[in-house]
Amino acid sequence: MLLNVRLESGYQYENGHVIATDTVLRNIRIDKGTITKILDPTAPYEKGLACYDAKGMLLLPSFKEMHIHLDKTYYGGPWKAAATRENGIFSMIELEQSLLLELLPTAQERAEKLIELILSYGSTFARSHCNIDPVVGLKNLEKLKRALANYSDKIAHEIVAFPQHGLLRSNAEGLIRDAMKLGVTHVGGLDPTLVDGNMEKSLQTMVQIAVDYNAGIDIHLHEGGETGLKAIRRLADLTEEAGLHGKVTISHAFSLASLAPGADVEMANRLASLGISIASHVPNGKGVMPIPMLQEQNVNVMLGNDSITDHWSPFGIGDILQKAHRAAELYGWSNEYNLSRALSLATGGITPLDESGKQVWPKVGDDATAVLVPASCSAETVARLPKCAAVLYKGNVASGLLDDTKHKKGKQ
Repeated sequence: MLLNVRLESGYQYENGHVIATDTVLRNIRIDKGTITKILDPTAPYEKGLACYDAKGMLLLPSFKEMHIHLDKTYYGGPWKAAATRENGIFSMIELEQSLLLELLPTAQERAEKLIELILSYGSTFARSHCNIDPVVGLKNLEKLKRALANYSDKIAHEIVAFPQHGLLRSNAEGLIRDAMKLGVTHVGGLDPTLVDGNMEKSLQTMVQIAVDYNAGIDIHLHEGGETGLKAIRRLADLTEEAGLHGKVTISHAFSLASLAPGADVEMANRLASLGISIASHVPNGKGVMPIPMLQEQNVNVMLGNDSITDHWSPFGIGDILQKAHRAAELYGWSNEYNLSRALSLATGGITPLDESGKQVWPKVGDDATAVLVPASCSAETVARLPKCAAVLYKGNVASGLLDDTKHKKGKQ
């Protein structure tokens, strides 16, 4: 039993506008990782159950980290700032020729520390891109799979076979296919024009691998302007032709920020019709990504930390809720309603209340996968970023602590 849990129950309105969020206290019974009862605190419950007191903390859906590189990081080791990029991405590819081998002996250890970090911030799902390249071959993948296996009772995952040095440029197709045989869930790609030098062949190869292994696609597309837009349009066509509806993600997709009014909605409708998702780290200092417009047109927008203190960037802290907070600040989502809806960016679309304020989560039958935070509502959580007190994964405490009252008798 999880006692004295605060759940959102509805919105308060004034002159047609949401001004506050109502909550109630409930006791929740969990059996074999599933919520089986949601009770009023005065209702009786079975004696002899292990009981944990949430002390009025707010229960929210746990978070989803949808773009991260668990296999290569400085995290867990000495501080080191990002590398200088004299020749952009090509400088970084050259650096990795030696750096990946230096990091390899501690790759599993650091991946595990990174998993613990994102767990502490409430993420119980991670989609990790993993380097597949001629330098390390499948060795990073082997280390990452071991790390994830050690945390299989705390976090679910997907793995993207990521040709960081270019799918065509590094002749990585064979290695990617080998990675797919090892249970990788998504085929990756990288800037088909800038890096691979042949947009059509790069995209065709990626799509064919996905079809051959019944896998998803998640491409890094940093290319801006018309170059990036051309790649998005062609990938959309190939997605339709190959029957990959709902299985394709475009990470970053910076070129969407350059679309003119009208063309942006047209593009968004095309992506939505094919179930193509956008994964964003909510970048600062570049063209502002049109996340609100994408959501309005029913495009699935997901968030990720991307790099966490590695040779690409020192700024990621592992907190997906912080990314939702950044989006709210960037797009001016400062009122109660918009802040509460922004939570969906961190949770993979799940919110306690639907758009009309009806309570839709949690329900009996849901997995007991959630976070407890010292906050009064979702809106406060997004705005104030409280530290997760406890993280539950299928009924198990994956991170943090709960007050154990199991020695107290349950009610008759």
